[in-house]
Amino acid sequence: MKTLAVILALCLPCLAQAQQTAVPAPMQQAAAAPLTLREAVTRALDNYPAVRAALANIQVSAAGVDQARTTYLPRADVLWQMNRATRNSVTGLILPQPVIAGVAGGIGVNRNETAWSSATGILLNWEAFDFGARGANVSAAESTLLRSTAGADLTRLQVATAAAEGFLNVVATDQTVRAATAAVERARVFYDVVVARVQAGLRPGVDAERSRAELALAETQRIIAEQNAQIARVVLAQYTGQDAGTISISSGPLLDLPPSAAIVSARPAGPYAPQNAAVHPIAAEQNAAVQESLARVRAVERSYVPRVNVLFNTYARGSGALANGQVERGLGGLAPDVSNWAVGLNVLFPLMDRPIVGARLQAERQRQLVETARYARVVEDLEAQFGRSQALLTGAERVSQNTPFQLAAARATHQQATARYQAGLSGIVEVADAQRLLTQAEIDDSIAKLNVWRGLLLVATAQGDLDPFLQRVQP
Repeated sequence: MKTLAVILALCLPCLAQAQQTAVPAPMQQAAAAPLTLREAVTRALDNYPAVRAALANIQVSAAGVDQARTTYLPRADVLWQMNRATRNSVTGLILPQPVIAGVAGGIGVNRNETAWSSATGILLNWEAFDFGARGANVSAAESTLLRSTAGADLTRLQVATAAAEGFLNVVATDQTVRAATAAVERARVFYDVVVARVQAGLRPGVDAERSRAELALAETQRIIAEQNAQIARVVLAQYTGQDAGTISISSGPLLDLPPSAAIVSARPAGPYAPQNAAVHPIAAEQNAAVQESLARVRAVERSYVPRVNVLFNTYARGSGALANGQVERGLGGLAPDVSNWAVGLNVLFPLMDRPIVGARLQAERQRQLVETARYARVVEDLEAQFGRSQALLTGAERVSQNTPFQLAAARATHQQATARYQAGLSGIVEVADAQRLLTQAEIDDSIAKLNVWRGLLLVATAQGDLDPFLQRVQP
């Protein structure tokens, strides 16, 4: 036995060391620095795909403007070709078509002799006058760029608001977890007290079962609160691009009431006028849509005008088919040796396009009416949104002034109920009710402060600028 003990004493440290070597310890993730609300918004604006897509759309519209401006430049077409073909031709007219190739000259008989031919040249085409058609198209492209820019501003506002909302939800769920954890601790302490009294014969056994049920209920509520906190972090991680499991937050001043000056400044001196809505990104985007429709109407109106082009053409041709009917042997005709040039003016007017232009013009004017009506609806929606945010802010402020009294009363009630139970003057139901009331009061008090901040966020969103709100929550 002594020998076995010595062997085990020598082997156990080795086995423990081997086990530690064979099973690596789990890697600890580096704790991320606590995230502030402003940092969460900044990360969302930098990482969220919708923002990147909106910025890319601006570049697409900017390229459209550059493309529209290129129509002011002259067009140059360069040609070189070679072929070997017969030179048979007949006298007579052939209408323009894409199938039958033209033959210059010819011998008028069907001899089917083939010869080399070549041609090279350049054609410069510059539209000197367009009666405003190109300018209207450029203006339409520029209005599309303005709309894309306004749309990007709206996307940034929406993403920033969603990220701020997600951050506030994380803070709120964390407060709920803290309150639920405190409730579990109170229920566990009370359960131990009840069990001791039951074992001492001072209370009936049913009190122990009831207190255990209250403890289980508190633990269930904590589990649900932790679940909601994890979901809130997943939502926030969606915008910040972080791993939800590594998110830690710095609540800053969010657990306290905002300064009264901040609440007063969030309330306008007068009604929310339409001119206030005009600066909102969603209204700016819709107004840009109206301007874009107007520009497209002008572009269609300018499309039914003459197009005046200045042309310069120089070219050279070579042919192995000689004028005397003979055919050069070898590579004769592959080198262009006969040149020509020409300068001219080309005026083109789409005479029969009037019905088409009229139909397009009618469609664009109807689109203009649609966009104008949408702008009016956007202004009305903004007025309603601002009114709702004001009502929510006012209600949240009033609730936050009331919850401290609710919390103080709940604490006093819990203390008195516990003391009465320990003195044998009340039953366990009174204590259970007091515990639940205290837990709810703690949650309501912390959430009430956050709801005031949420009201300020909604007001800032309705006004279209989150910077004042972000400055107030800066720790």
